[in-house]
Amino acid sequence: MILPQHAKTRILIVDDSSFMRMAIRSVLSKEPTFDIVGTAADGIEGVEKAIALKPDLITMDVEMPRMDGIAALKQIMAKAPTKVIMVSTLTNEGAKSTFEALDAGAIDYIPKNVTDSSDAQNIFRQELMRKVKEAIASRFRRITGTVPSTARPATSPTSAPPRPTSSKFLGKKIQYVGIGASTGGPVALQEVLSRIPVNFPYGIMVGIHMPKAFTGPYADRLNAKCSMAIREAVDGDILKPGLALIAPGGMHTTLARQGSHIVVKVQPTSAYPQYVYIPSVDLMLSSMAEATGGSMLGVILTGMGNDGFKGMQLLKQKGGVTIAQDEATSTIYGMPKACVDGGVADEVLPLGQIGFEISKFM
Repeated sequence: MILPQHAKTRILIVDDSSFMRMAIRSVLSKEPTFDIVGTAADGIEGVEKAIALKPDLITMDVEMPRMDGIAALKQIMAKAPTKVIMVSTLTNEGAKSTFEALDAGAIDYIPKNVTDSSDAQNIFRQELMRKVKEAIASRFRRITGTVPSTARPATSPTSAPPRPTSSKFLGKKIQYVGIGASTGGPVALQEVLSRIPVNFPYGIMVGIHMPKAFTGPYADRLNAKCSMAIREAVDGDILKPGLALIAPGGMHTTLARQGSHIVVKVQPTSAYPQYVYIPSVDLMLSSMAEATGGSMLGVILTGMGNDGFKGMQLLKQKGGVTIAQDEATSTIYGMPKACVDGGVADEVLPLGQIGFEISKFM
């Protein structure tokens, strides 16, 4: 639904903590285009108010009495589909619940600040406002059709998969794959990696904007759902065939050549203060393009902003191959759009085709 330009965005806040309800209301009330239409103290009340008030957006706590946020989200998606941002704790369990919520239709998430640190509270306030604005601008849709690993046979090492069908890819040689994503990325990346067979002959490096506590559980989740091996990267890791590494959250990741290997270097954010997004996709792809001499495929998926454009630009200059997700299947078209508008995307593909296209480079 497209709102008239003069209309305010109607927001419902669902959280069992009265402090968090007041804190979220206080932050969002400062935006004149937002209208807080109600609050709820648990999932049952949240579902009832979602149906009755018909908000444009809901912030939903994960852990609540009577009915938790996941159960409430599923009922809302069934009875009154609405954009939902999950508010989750920075814990392993909080991360697992968050990814379950994204699979169930939540559009994004924000880690809940539970400390008294003024810096942490300021970060939460800024992130909350940014995430809400991004969600409002996002495409409200459900990503479906991800193939479970048990239903997808691995490609035989002795088989001869078809070469890329795009004329732009003919004759192109790659040795590595770099993928970047942000808002909408957790579900999109699962869709892409689930299409890549276990015997994929090139190493994959992934950068996705996530907090430190989330990237490990996210990598474990992908590893359980996809054929190829997937785990969180650590300093000194080597990119290897059939392995996808997830850049750890809360810090930057660069790639460097050491002899015949491409090696992961985990870097503190203070070393690269010019990069706003963490982990930086631009930094990851740029260093990877340098380390590989351009013999790689760069892929940019859904996300707000333009992180990844400069990395893809350098990759193109070095003769690499690039793919961007199309607008129709992107939750937020910002990152792919920057690549398309900047002329650095060889192909613009719907989400469901990207994993298959990557596999054709075997």
